[in-house]
Amino acid sequence: MLVALDTATTTASVAIYDRERDALLAEQTWQARRRQTEETLPVLQEMLARLALGPDHIRALAVTTGPGSFTGVRIGVSMVKGMALGLTAPPQVLGLPTLCATTAPLLALAQAAGVDAVWAVLQAGRGRLNWAVFRPDAPLWRPTPADHHTGPGETLLQALAGAPGRLWVAGEVPPDLAEAIAQHSHVHVVDAALGLRRAGNLARLAARFLAAGVA
Repeated sequence: MLVALDTATTTASVAIYDRERDALLAEQTWQARRRQTEETLPVLQEMLARLALGPDHIRALAVTTGPGSFTGVRIGVSMVKGMALGLTAPPQVLGLPTLCATTAPLLALAQAAGVDAVWAVLQAGRGRLNWAVFRPDAPLWRPTPADHHTGPGETLLQALAGAPGRLWVAGEVPPDLAEAIAQHSHVHVVDAALGLRRAGNLARLAARFLAAGVA
């Protein structure tokens, strides 16, 4: 089994994934605000109990590594490190940039729709945003720190206006910015529910990375 955790922002998410069956067994996503430390492990323990699984069934762990709040990212990474040390058999451990979890369910859809790039967005606080640009034909690409951009919504809007091709924008896009983006005919803002970061998507993506021998 693979366990995926995302506590990088106030939206926390936990998933249990069966790599052999390529099946999501359990997932919970909620607004933890600043309660990731208190709530995440109990949620995972409840999921394992519901599935009649124990810690020794865990063979792999995946976690988001940022961007996000410093505290949120640290909580997730620390939990995964602690779990890995506590398991009888050392698991495979994979960290993925937070925005990979946003685009994971969208890249195949974007490629089928003839979209040239998916721009994933994360709110960084104080009116600023983080974003990275993903190619639909590169599902196992991991953005480096240099591939991430930070700035106010106006900067993102200007970048989108000047970018060529058909574009999708997904993730934590403020409503007023979404309205402004919609004025550009070559850009489509993905529905917020579809662009929600979910640990189930993170888990499936991590399973693909591990199957490809990328860690």
